[in-house]
Amino acid sequence: MADPNALDRLHDAAALWSAGLGDNREIVLAACDALADGLDGYALAMLAGLPLRECTAGDVGEFLEAALGDVGVRYYAPESRGADEAVLAVMARRTLAGTLSPRALESFAHRVFGHDRLPLAERLAALDDDYDAIGFVFTNTEELDADVVAEARRIVDRVAERG
Repeated sequence: MADPNALDRLHDAAALWSAGLGDNREIVLAACDALADGLDGYALAMLAGLPLRECTAGDVGEFLEAALGDVGVRYYAPESRGADEAVLAVMARRTLAGTLSPRALESFAHRVFGHDRLPLAERLAALDDDYDAIGFVFTNTEELDADVVAEARRIVDRVAERG
């Protein structure tokens, strides 16, 4: 049986790529990991077989949707709202897992989505503004970190509900 983490890695790499934030090589490596972990499918094997040094977004795009379908992972159209929400959820899960700091999450959301591009990221963008006010309005980051973690949970739950 395949390692569920292989599916998560493939999903996350594909979501980042679809949002324009990923790397062609990361998709190929995630596909290789999925195959090594026992997942299978023609398109997945084709994706994993792309040459790392020479693969382009077009090469990845040719196989990605079908490769994800091979293993039951949701595909997000490039630069779509679904891809943006999926990437935000990926980063929120990393914060909840402790591999991305709350400060890095809200800074990412503000930098990538601003205040208006993605409604799901608006609260994090506002929290980034609050972090900038530390020393003026706020005296420490613990309360802000807790707010970011709570928002990360809300984002993960909301995206999971939408399926």
